[in-house]
Amino acid sequence: MYIQKSFPYFCNMNSHLELQLKTLPSDPGVYRYYDKNGQLLYVGKAKNLKKRVLSYFNKNLSGYRTKIMVGKIYRLETTVVNSEYDALLLENNLIKEHQPFYNVMMKDDKSFPWICIKNEDFPRIFMTRTLIKDGSEYYGPYAKVRPAKVLLDTIKHIYKIRTCNLNLAPSKIAEGKYKVCLEYHIKNCEGPCEMLESKEDYDRKVEAIRGIIKGDFRKAKEYLVNQMMRFAENLEFENAQVVKERMDLLEDYQHKHTVVNPNIDEVDVFGMTSDETAAYVNYFKIQNGNIIQSYTTEIKKVLEESDEDILEEAIIEIRQKFLSDSKEILIPFHLSFEIPNVKLIVPKVGDKKRIVELSEKNAKEYRIEKLKQVQIVDPERHTNRIMAEMQKLLRMPTEPRHIEGFDNSNIQGTNPVSACVVFKDGKPSKNDYRIFHPKTVVGANDFATMEEVIYRRYKRLLDENEPLPQLILIDGGKGQLSSAVKSLKLLGLYGKITIIGIAKRLEEIYFPEDSIPLYLDKKSETLKILQRVRDESHRFGVKHHRTRRKNSTIKSELEEIPGVGEKSVELLLSKLKSVKRIKESSLETLEEILGKSKGKVVWEYFNGTE
Repeated sequence: MYIQKSFPYFCNMNSHLELQLKTLPSDPGVYRYYDKNGQLLYVGKAKNLKKRVLSYFNKNLSGYRTKIMVGKIYRLETTVVNSEYDALLLENNLIKEHQPFYNVMMKDDKSFPWICIKNEDFPRIFMTRTLIKDGSEYYGPYAKVRPAKVLLDTIKHIYKIRTCNLNLAPSKIAEGKYKVCLEYHIKNCEGPCEMLESKEDYDRKVEAIRGIIKGDFRKAKEYLVNQMMRFAENLEFENAQVVKERMDLLEDYQHKHTVVNPNIDEVDVFGMTSDETAAYVNYFKIQNGNIIQSYTTEIKKVLEESDEDILEEAIIEIRQKFLSDSKEILIPFHLSFEIPNVKLIVPKVGDKKRIVELSEKNAKEYRIEKLKQVQIVDPERHTNRIMAEMQKLLRMPTEPRHIEGFDNSNIQGTNPVSACVVFKDGKPSKNDYRIFHPKTVVGANDFATMEEVIYRRYKRLLDENEPLPQLILIDGGKGQLSSAVKSLKLLGLYGKITIIGIAKRLEEIYFPEDSIPLYLDKKSETLKILQRVRDESHRFGVKHHRTRRKNSTIKSELEEIPGVGEKSVELLLSKLKSVKRIKESSLETLEEILGKSKGKVVWEYFNGTE
């Protein structure tokens, strides 16, 4: 029985509402927030109404959208119930009835298909989207049409079921009103309309089909075995072979759909994954070790809801949607609420653990599919989501729309270069890439090189009044990061630009003045973008280091020629491109490039003439 407590009128937020907040009950129940116009803003459930409602008015309230909603609250109502589960059910019903603006909601099931075994003599079996309360049996709903069609096609290949709409009451058949149709002649029907098939035989087929739909193949196998043996005893070996092929078809279907131990029966399984904007929940219905129903949905986050809150809502909503009365539910993590007469289990090992992992995998694949679709259809939304995620994970004050990555490249201090790559909105902006040649550093000193390059880069941006990045990524650990921080402090930019380091071994993310690194999920899009920036800076740096090393090698060979200086070498390379072509060039060509005197010297050097 529900106890209703209303607060019908408030003059203003600071007085009346505050007074009512002090007198809230500590019982489980449901709370409802209204604005000045009487519009329902939000419906929530709580184990302790007082603690839960007061948490919304805490000064340290997190979440931008939550703060906006709280600012609109003008009136509240509470309903006290006996348990947290009752609160969850009432909350679910109120959300469906009123559809508040700040509540998460899932899709409705009105268009989902069902498999119907019609309540009639010689029952038809077909797929429908309309439920008629005439005593017929309905199995489902199926989240997708294809699994239902596959199941029906398998049944029709194994059993010959009538498809006509005739009223096959025994009295009608006895009167001889019906004649067999084409379906009989092409051997898709056994002709019950002329009593060529008895009602007992037909009902045995329907009973076996009922078992297949439920995931129980025992009766179906028994029926087919008995039929095959009967044909064999009567020496009808061709008919026996046809039945044998049907048994093979049934075995094939069972193997494809049996995913766990057959002893796992009448079990609901939930898996979930989430990101900053949405949660993705997968549901399996398991009977006799078979997945007879599978459903995955996306739930948009409205008020920064936790995974636990969303999964609680999803369990109630989905079980109602699929009319599930399973007494055992497998879930990926513990929840605070209980369902009467139902076990909520978080399996640790074995078949049950594997089926939960399979459910989670389906949720993750569904998320990836959705994100790919968004990336194609609405790239801006995709980018905004990634930027928001990076901002939160990297604890940044603003979104990293402009990222710059740095890496040093040298061999024992020779031909050193430092690469700077630029990413805008998570994508490389190659026109903004820069290469730095260290001027003050001698030898292999990555720390000093990084310090010099960072200073030169951002000193120039400041001098030219160019936009600064929101994020700087240093390829390396604490040492390189500390060197970069020194330069930012000299320029007065430390604290204004977020700077991090990424180590290659375990992909640790280092922050200045923090000894404990951040470890991101290996599949995180944030980590993937950081890795791409790091890898791109490394690639760009190595490319230019190799070019410089190659050029220096070539130049050193040409500079050994007596009387030929650096400018002459550069002129030759710019015209002829390689040492090989210089060696093969004629005297006239070399004289044309360098003049008669130097051209003759180069030609004589490579042709062995003193």
